[in-house]
Amino acid sequence: MDTNFFKKSKKTFFFLIGFTLIGLPVFYHLVKTDEKLPIYNPADVNPKLVDKSVRSKTKNHKVSDFKLINQNGDIITNKDYEGKIYVADFFFTRCQTICLAMAYNMSELQEHFKNDNEVMFLSHSVTPVMDSVPVLRSYADAKGVIDGKWNITTGDKKHIYDLARKSYFAVLDEGSGDENDFIHTENFVLIDKDRRIRGSYDGTKKENMQKIIEDIKLLKEEYKK
Repeated sequence: MDTNFFKKSKKTFFFLIGFTLIGLPVFYHLVKTDEKLPIYNPADVNPKLVDKSVRSKTKNHKVSDFKLINQNGDIITNKDYEGKIYVADFFFTRCQTICLAMAYNMSELQEHFKNDNEVMFLSHSVTPVMDSVPVLRSYADAKGVIDGKWNITTGDKKHIYDLARKSYFAVLDEGSGDENDFIHTENFVLIDKDRRIRGSYDGTKKENMQKIIEDIKLLKEEYKK
């Protein structure tokens, strides 16, 4: 019997084991690329969703400062979202079409991240005169809103519509935010800790919620580096 064959085979076997345990992880680390979400600026978005005043901007876009009133009558500003990842949307409490699915899906996201202090949610009423604080409070209770986690807001109509068109690029650029203006959008917009847009999703589709969850996880990893 040729014992040299077994000796050579034994050396080969241990080499392969060593390469698998050490070489492959090192190789993977060298060749892999970090996966990051894109950063969206006005020029990257469908022009119909962007106000003409900012449409040509190609970099450094951030959500503008905001001042709103939530379901408890508290003033909510961008300071309350400082250092947070959040999902924003636009709705109205009397909506019986797309808003029903949007509210359900947002509540599912809230449930998933309810113990994660880095993640919050922000809903803006597009009919702020009708959606008073008591109306929002009742709506929030019905939807299972967690105070401090998810703000359901009203406020100055023009301010809200400017946010939709100039900051979040969530709705078609039509109207001026006056009393006859009305917007209706299904978009959920993902905002990072630096107030930049990192994703936009159809909030009526349940399958998109898993995509948002995965994208938020990517953002959290990005901020760990």
